Amino acid sequence: MIVPVAWFERVPSYKDQQQKLADKDLATYGFLGYPLLQSADVLIYRASQVPVGEDQVPHIEFTREIARRFNHVFGRDKGFQEKAEAAIKKLGAKRARLYRQLRTKFLEKGDTEALAAARALVEEAQNLPLGERERLFGYIEGGGKVLLPEPEALLTEASKMPGLDGQKMSKSYGNTIALREDPESITEKVKRMPTDPARVKRTDPGDPEKCPVWQFHLVYSDEQRRDWVQKGCRSAGIGCLECKQPVIESVLAELKPIRERARQYVDDPTLVRNIIADGCERARKLAQETMREVKQAMGLDYN
Repeated sequence: MIVPVAWFERVPSYKDQQQKLADKDLATYGFLGYPLLQSADVLIYRASQVPVGEDQVPHIEFTREIARRFNHVFGRDKGFQEKAEAAIKKLGAKRARLYRQLRTKFLEKGDTEALAAARALVEEAQNLPLGERERLFGYIEGGGKVLLPEPEALLTEASKMPGLDGQKMSKSYGNTIALREDPESITEKVKRMPTDPARVKRTDPGDPEKCPVWQFHLVYSDEQRRDWVQKGCRSAGIGCLECKQPVIESVLAELKPIRERARQYVDDPTLVRNIIADGCERARKLAQETMREVKQAMGLDYN
């Protein structure tokens, strides 16, 4: 109820898939509101970092905006300052004094280092319940309780994996390589990848920048190999199949240990069920605590 429709409509993937998946009926709330469900999955566990691809960064920013708005609307509960001061005392005399000094530095001088230090101080206070820690996080900045922390996107070095056709890799686009896919299937898929349209014949020079295979070399190849591709393609010194072979070898080498690790779980599904059960139990406790705080802040707590 606090998220404007315009926020959904400006999510890049919403516009992108409307254009590329024109054959599907996307005029549904399920499609439009899906980013909110993603945000709920992140916010209910109060995640600080979320591992995502580059194309999902806007979704994390969307989640941050929701957290910010929710905290603004519901974060300042009745008696907030008194509760915050009571929580400070639980830090111990020395830490409480340091917390107040850091908070003053930030509020009066905008000292961001003091803000970071104060947050770290609260984070280290394991004797405080989660709700009181969140209240002290908000009190540092002079606002209300941080009911829902704003998560950060956690990117890897290769934060955007290209698809076999040059678009982003997505099951919706049918351009993926599965992590447990057979080597023969992967080899065939890479061999069929489109290349620079200018290279009609083996003797025609090409431009790697216009070839989807080059995007894989950017992920998997070192500088020496990339230089070989650039020179060989532009001079027609190498053919497209020659260019693809190092990519095939690199992808297969990366996925081999993944398939091997996965085999024990395929052979014994009980291992997977046990991991899921343990994870669900831990997640359930976090979610229940978050929902208790959220309902209380919204005035929905009742017995």
